[in-house]
Formats: sequence, structure tokens, C-alpha cells
Amino acid sequence: MPQTEDEAATPPRRGRPRDPERLRRIMEAARSHFYAHGLERASVDAIAADAGVSKMTIYSHFTSKEGLFEAVVRDRTDRVVGGLAGVEALDPNQPQKALMTIGEHFLTLAREEDTLGHFRSLYGAAGTQREACEAFYRQGPERLIGDLAAYLRRADAAGSLNVRHPRQAADLFLAMFLGDGHIRGLMMLEPPDARENKALLREAVRVFIAAYSKAP
Repeated sequence: MPQTEDEAATPPRRGRPRDPERLRRIMEAARSHFYAHGLERASVDAIAADAGVSKMTIYSHFTSKEGLFEAVVRDRTDRVVGGLAGVEALDPNQPQKALMTIGEHFLTLAREEDTLGHFRSLYGAAGTQREACEAFYRQGPERLIGDLAAYLRRADAAGSLNVRHPRQAADLFLAMFLGDGHIRGLMMLEPPDARENKALLREAVRVFIAAYSKAP
């Protein structure tokens, strides 16, 4: 029987559509196991059991354990930072306000125990888990530096800052939040309190603006 015009225009369905609730359970279980055991020791079987799905279901969504790990890192970055607080919407003519927003969100991410747990597990497995390290770098530091660099290019074009090397400047700004407090967090020592974090944020923005302001 020949197809009708409507039938011919409708592409065939390939497989079942993804279930958002099932994906949420997989991601939450994976985040918990990666934090508790690190990438190398985390078990896909255990993640599947906690999520209430089969192991094959996980592999139908993520081609490997490393792919699942990368998705967890990307999801965390999306949720906490939201692309550096919607960097495209930040006003390039108000760099101090924008950097306070960016710094506050990045500091939240850097102090998160999930993030610190990923750092700990990857430092220990760097020699044997190259794919995981690349995934973490790609979805975490590289993406954040790139987003901030994009804002700094816009600020430079607007004349509110003088930034000759935006990516280098972005790296320097974010690095100011990875000193003593970050080291304390990695070593599971007492973390900085809200007052310390706020003081660090204000000083980092002040130093950056002073270094990259337009000459009078």
C-alpha cells in the first residue's frame, strides 16, 4: 500500500525516547558513586542498581563509564555555574559587577565537596585514567576559562577593560580562588567560612580590575 504524503514526511522513530526521570536517577547515582569511590573504583553495576535500571540502559545513554563521568562533571558545571552565570548576558561595560558575579559562582563550584572529591580521585589516578582527566578538564576548567575569556573580549571591545590576552587573563582570575582555601578543601581540613570567601572574592576582583583597567 503506498504511503500518504503525511506518512512519507514523517521520519521513522528510532528506539524509545529518553526518560528524563530515569536519566536523573542515573546521574544522581553516578554522582554519588564517583564521589565516594572515584572513577577507577566506581562500579557501573552498582550505579545501575542504585538508579533502578539495567547496566545496558546506562550504556545506551553513555557509551562508557568515562562518558558517564564526563556527563556528571558537565551537569554539575551547568547547574552550579550556568555557563558562568549566563556570561553572554553580563554587561561588558560593568566589569566589576560581572566579575563579582562570575567569581561568586566559581567559588561556589570550587568549594563544592563533589568538585573537591573529583579532584582528589583524579589526582590519584592521573597516571592511569587519562580519558577521565581529559573529560574533567574539558567540561570543567577549559570550559570555564573559555566562557570568562569570551566576556573579557567583550569588555575589551567595549573599552571598560584593557585585556590583550583574554584566555590568560581568565586563567589568572580563576586561579586566585584556588589557593589556601582550595588546598584545605582537598586535604579535608577546615574550609574557609563565608566571611573568608567573601573577602577573597572582593580582593580578587579589586586586584584584577586594577591590573586590567584602562590607563587614565
